Amino acid sequence: MHLLNPAFITELLVDWGYLGIFVCVFVGNLGVPVPEETVVLAAGFLAGQEILELKTVYAVVVVSAIIGDTCGYLLGRTGGQRLIERLAGHFVFVRSRYERIQVFFRDHGPKAVFMARFITGARFLAGPMAAAVGMNFWRFLAWNVLGALVWCGVMVAIGYLVVDELWRVIATTQTAGQLGALAVVLILIALYFFWRHEHRTTGKAKS
Repeated sequence: MHLLNPAFITELLVDWGYLGIFVCVFVGNLGVPVPEETVVLAAGFLAGQEILELKTVYAVVVVSAIIGDTCGYLLGRTGGQRLIERLAGHFVFVRSRYERIQVFFRDHGPKAVFMARFITGARFLAGPMAAAVGMNFWRFLAWNVLGALVWCGVMVAIGYLVVDELWRVIATTQTAGQLGALAVVLILIALYFFWRHEHRTTGKAKS
């Protein structure tokens, strides 16, 4: 069976349990091509079937996501950034995402760590990129934790609640996830410009 096959991933998690969830999500956040969304959805599905315990699934997914991104940040601080640049020079897939995320991080700062969590193919670059632009570790960690709590909660809940329709959801999750991420980004950008406009207006009024 192909690794992307949801049935195969479900069987894998049944055999390996929480350790399998942790490893898949952790290495996915480091850039290994593991279908994290499918793994987390399948974990939620197994919790809905009472094969795994829901609270433990959520805790494992969140912790592995946070640790994976944090390791990416530390790798970015210790030379991992040069590796990504080399990969970007050889692979169009990496280069296109690298260039977009580089601009995105410089424009939006720490909030980009949160937003990248919802973008397939960009998630593993969040840590190294945050380190590359000189983001303070504690600010990175705060946004990393917030993004993991929200993203993991949504994905586990979908897997837990959808149950019988899970595989149909998985088939469309990447497209829907990208559209949803775009909507989130646009909303946050709009809110940012609204806040800046209000801040400037208030400043002028006081002066």
